[in-house]
Amino acid sequence: MYRAFETYRGVVYPWSMDHVGHMNVASYTARFDEATWQFLSGLGLTPTFLKGQSRSAVAADQKTQYKREVLSGSLLHVTSELLELGRKKIRFAHTMYDSETNEVVAVTELVGVYFDVEHRVSAELPDVVRERASALLIDAALSVS
Repeated sequence: MYRAFETYRGVVYPWSMDHVGHMNVASYTARFDEATWQFLSGLGLTPTFLKGQSRSAVAADQKTQYKREVLSGSLLHVTSELLELGRKKIRFAHTMYDSETNEVVAVTELVGVYFDVEHRVSAELPDVVRERASALLIDAALSVS
């Protein structure tokens, strides 16, 4: 099990509302996308690193659950957690919270693939990702107590 860390914090503006007055799907997705880049950066996959290596991270799968409506003016934050680290892919989850109540408002799980942009094929994740992921491991004995 890996420790989650904060990857997004913001406010919901009126232009993020749908036709019934709730935050629209595009706004959830945009916030989760911003959290993804912060999460990847925390694993060593910064935009500068990716560009310098001619690599990228591409989304292969995403599933989102909407738990509660979000209204204009709401304060939100997202934590992200590594779920699985493969040779070429990363499975992780973002949990979005109402920052005032700490109530979960949405959860999304993603699979990302490390990608060689020149050859247009998946590539093996660099050692820095495994090193950073190791630092996020939670001792099972500590998490039980």
